[in-house]
Amino acid sequence: MERPLLVYTTFPDLASALNIGEALVRERLIACINVLPGMQSVYSWKGAVERSVEVAAILKSREGLADALAAALKARHPYETPIILHLPVVDADRDTAAWILAETQPGEATGTGAQTV
Repeated sequence: MERPLLVYTTFPDLASALNIGEALVRERLIACINVLPGMQSVYSWKGAVERSVEVAAILKSREGLADALAAALKARHPYETPIILHLPVVDADRDTAAWILAETQPGEATGTGAQTV
């Protein structure tokens, strides 16, 4: 069975995270996005140390969609170089994994699962 995949990324604001996340859910590239606003970031960018408030996001998908998901994120993302980290899932609850895989299959939503994700 194909494994679930978590993708970590950041956004400049809540609206862009939610709008892009919803589009990716509708396209069935992800089953869910968890959006965590108010993250404080310190990072190096083009030779300078920067600080900003960002929105962290964890996207739930499947390994086979990693490239398509990264391409879709890059195409929509407001950052010049968005952070896209693929975090392989070593193990998952069977029902959780089945829900993620079902919701990222082409076609109609299955409605098989999780209320809180």
